[in-house]
Amino acid sequence: MNSKPAQVLVVTPHPDDAEYGVAGTVARWVGEGKGVVYVVCTNGDKGTNDTNMKPEELAKIREGEQMAAAKSLGVRGVIFLRHPDQGLEDTHEFRKELVQLIRIYRPETMATADPYRRYIWHRDHRITGQVTLDAIFPYARDRLSYPDLMKEGLHPHKVKEILLWASEDINYRSDITKTFHLKLAALRCHKSQVGLIPPRELEERLRERHRIMAEGQDFQLAEAFHRVEISW
Repeated sequence: MNSKPAQVLVVTPHPDDAEYGVAGTVARWVGEGKGVVYVVCTNGDKGTNDTNMKPEELAKIREGEQMAAAKSLGVRGVIFLRHPDQGLEDTHEFRKELVQLIRIYRPETMATADPYRRYIWHRDHRITGQVTLDAIFPYARDRLSYPDLMKEGLHPHKVKEILLWASEDINYRSDITKTFHLKLAALRCHKSQVGLIPPRELEERLRERHRIMAEGQDFQLAEAFHRVEISW
């Protein structure tokens, strides 16, 4: 693990979710010289309709795909927590994992899935978002939360900004007009997930999605978020 502080920590439920949710913005951040680190919470071992695919083999494939996607974007590091797909729980242990990583990397910005999307929403996404928010506040901030981390030299940290993707309460749009091609290339690394979609169709679908997100802005393509700025 490269523990050098990073300006951005992206906490993603499954391999490929970050590429759908925030990869265009990640590419822009990297282009601006910011260090970005991914935290992948589950191994994605249930993400297939292939009746011949074994879960343990799929997990290996998806981890490789995530590494390739992150490398294509210039992401500095990828941390795999390897919880089972569809198996995330809001537990002390999971929260502590994220608090530990926040205190190690000390990001200014964090991005994750919006846990407050209503009705139909993957449970892993909901739990990832909620536990990430709880880890940011109050646990990563408070000295007496997980005192054993203090003994390891992992002191409290205050995140300044949170971006929640797939939100139904959008208040911030990030210009990805110049980085859309990098987002598309990163998404195509996830062949187990998008490999059966004709390349032109995938590009057209994605471009239309991000064109709609940019409506009303002075740029063509956007990723949309609920953004929270924290004044400590």
